[in-house]
Amino acid sequence: MDWKTRVTSLLGCRVPILEGAYGGFGNWRFAAAIAEAGAYGVITASVYRTPEGLREAIRSCRDATDGAFGVNLSFGVCPRMPEMLEICIEEQIPVETAAYKPDSLAPRIKEAGLTWVHKCARVKDAVHAERLGADAVIIVGLEGVGFKSPEQLPTLISTIQAKRELRVPVIAAGGIGDGRGFMGALGMGAEAIMMGTAFMATDECPLGKKAKEKIVRSTPYHPQLRNQVLSPPDPVAFKKAMEMRDQMPVDEWLRMVERMLLKDPAWKIDSDLSGEFLFDQEWAGEQPSRIVSLAVGVLDRVVPARVRVEGILSQGEEILDGWEFLNRR
Repeated sequence: MDWKTRVTSLLGCRVPILEGAYGGFGNWRFAAAIAEAGAYGVITASVYRTPEGLREAIRSCRDATDGAFGVNLSFGVCPRMPEMLEICIEEQIPVETAAYKPDSLAPRIKEAGLTWVHKCARVKDAVHAERLGADAVIIVGLEGVGFKSPEQLPTLISTIQAKRELRVPVIAAGGIGDGRGFMGALGMGAEAIMMGTAFMATDECPLGKKAKEKIVRSTPYHPQLRNQVLSPPDPVAFKKAMEMRDQMPVDEWLRMVERMLLKDPAWKIDSDLSGEFLFDQEWAGEQPSRIVSLAVGVLDRVVPARVRVEGILSQGEEILDGWEFLNRR
């Protein structure tokens, strides 16, 4: 089946599925594996720390795959953002901005003519990005993970509202990991999905074997995971974090805010939120990772990235074939 949408045409991928960005392990090899599977791979620029490192990663990824991929630039996480953007411009690679208002980078992106996708948690932020010139937007619903907003809504209503208010293509994210979630997102008006946790449970993901096994054993009903993902931040903690906005560099402040939003009791203590702690950590008991989404509820095994993508598409086709009413229109 041809799954062509405005997003596949914009990004050049075969199927409307995008890889999420991963602080600490979103490297070019992982992006190349996703691109080879027909989806859209994403190199996380912050993994490489320097513009020179990012350039080398982009070129290595190009050598490894003929598939489509881009670069994630997350405010507050990626160092030397303007310089990282210049590398993307020189290499003519699509960019995905995320985690904060993209106003500071938007003029240069548009001037350079890059394909630009902005990722955000609220529809009003997506509308703002569209006005700045974003070619597509990713709306991350409450079921997702990463930077949160107290005003964030579940994936269902976020996607539907975004489709009503935006002209550019909408990409749905948050708790999606199988064919049913994929078809549901398309039915709500999205023209692609982005998956984070579902691609973490693949052979090519740089996470350790035990971490991947933990993902597929996890349940969305675990109280810690459910509270971390679905509960709004503590209002007192949120107020304190907002009051600290002008007391430190914006990148440090954003890292602190993310820890606060993910209910980290030590959110005011400076620490690395890059995700590297997952590489060799043996997760104890049934405690889930703080960087997985509710998509764990539809994942039951670790598979190659190509199998994950093909399984989603196959299930999507089975759903379409099972909708008898489509043949009676």
